[in-house]
Amino acid sequence: MIGTVGGGRKEKTLDSLERIESAGNAKIKLVSKLHTHKHRREEGMFVADGVRLAEMAVEAQWPVKFAFVSDHAADNPRVGRLVEKLLQKSCPVYQMERELYAKASDTVNGQGILLAAGQRLFTWQEVLTCPRGDAPLLAVLDGIQDPGNAGTIIRTADALGCSGVVCLKGTVDLFSDKVVRSSMGSIFNIPFLDNVSREAFIDVCHDNEVNIVATALDPLATKHYLAEYNSPTAIILGNEGNGISDEIMEAADKKVYIPMSGRAESLNVATAAAIVLYEANRQRAIL
Repeated sequence: MIGTVGGGRKEKTLDSLERIESAGNAKIKLVSKLHTHKHRREEGMFVADGVRLAEMAVEAQWPVKFAFVSDHAADNPRVGRLVEKLLQKSCPVYQMERELYAKASDTVNGQGILLAAGQRLFTWQEVLTCPRGDAPLLAVLDGIQDPGNAGTIIRTADALGCSGVVCLKGTVDLFSDKVVRSSMGSIFNIPFLDNVSREAFIDVCHDNEVNIVATALDPLATKHYLAEYNSPTAIILGNEGNGISDEIMEAADKKVYIPMSGRAESLNVATAAAIVLYEANRQRAIL
């Protein structure tokens, strides 16, 4: 069982957690279902599996319904501190054998702690409010399908000071296990909107004077570093195979491309996102 934390001081003991002993337990079954899009949507929940993800979720005050802790993680002081914080928030924490934990977890050789978290809903006002007080800077995913790409773009947007992330219809579920893991916890740091219609996105950009900048291999496109990103900007990143949708391309105020000197025809979309978002951040940082 998890013992005392706090450098040996008897401030709070964590050795009385409720145990789950059966794979037939309702919460084990629920967490197992949350690995599928259908049940995440129905339950309004998702799984954050791993020590660092759990730490970042708790630090961000993300709503957590309950947590699982494996016996094999009991001696990890970081897990102990996490459990203490969760209990202080009156969040149920259940302990179980390693084999039972593995039935609920979607990772191989998991770190022994996972959270069943609620799905937060953000507003347009939140994604348009830049934490540094700058003009809004949005990373917009237009039909991106690979969860690794989506999670990496979220992480990059967080690192480079974006005000928010917008996912248009047809984009991978941001609450999927692989997107959450690939974001390295940044999904808990940056506001985002999911399943947004292209029409609604275009209307919001027009109403808020946000420039739509499309990353595209187009004869009329300009080099990405010659574009201006200091005004309110939404940078569009298209589907891995088909690129940006026709509707968004037609609405774009500006088209940019990344010049390359090698023989590769294109860049991975997450790599392209990092290059363009870095340039936007660079321009804003030197003002």
